[in-house]
Amino acid sequence: MAEQIIARAHEHGIYVHESPELVSLLMQIDLDQRIPPQLYIAVAELLAWLYRLESGNQTASAPAFSALPANLEGSDIPSA
Repeated sequence: MAEQIIARAHEHGIYVHESPELVSLLMQIDLDQRIPPQLYIAVAELLAWLYRLESGNQTASAPAFSALPANLEGSDIPSA
């Protein structure tokens, strides 16, 4: 289903940012769980980028996620 959503987005000219590393980390977090401190910077970069896009800056470059940890070990999140 996710691939169909992405394909439809591309068909309609909607930008889809792909970050397998971030997806892998976020999949370790339950939906209603707090964001672990290891991901604060990455989530802040993503939110800042979305804010720039919504403010009309269509040329805003996608976040680089420079601060992604290799894993979420040491947090309260059970490892996947």
